[in-house]
Amino acid sequence: MSPWLPLVRPGDWAVAGLAAAAVAASFPLVWQGGAAEKAVVRRDGEVVAELDLSRKRTFEVAGALGATVIAVEPGRARVAADPGPRQYCVRQGWLRRPGEIAICAPNRVSLQIAGRKNGFDSLAY
Repeated sequence: MSPWLPLVRPGDWAVAGLAAAAVAASFPLVWQGGAAEKAVVRRDGEVVAELDLSRKRTFEVAGALGATVIAVEPGRARVAADPGPRQYCVRQGWLRRPGEIAICAPNRVSLQIAGRKNGFDSLAY
């Protein structure tokens, strides 16, 4: 048995329980991002297409190394093919929430999901 456990009072357990409940209740509020409405395709930082996420289609955009293929299905989009050497943007998989992004850096193409409200304001590394 821990040496500190006898020092914990019933009020301490109540405060810890309320804090845990508050944290659990805040997750749905913090991580909501609204509904995904469109996929924004950029080349060299400029928007080349805004694809509606309500129907299935493919879109091809020419980049610095060749063509990048974007696949769109209802509610989601992904980079299906890219001529980049590492294929990081292809491995990113399906993007579903506003603010998610796949960047094909060698080909200078990016795919971002947009909605009325993004899930976060910015990213920091």
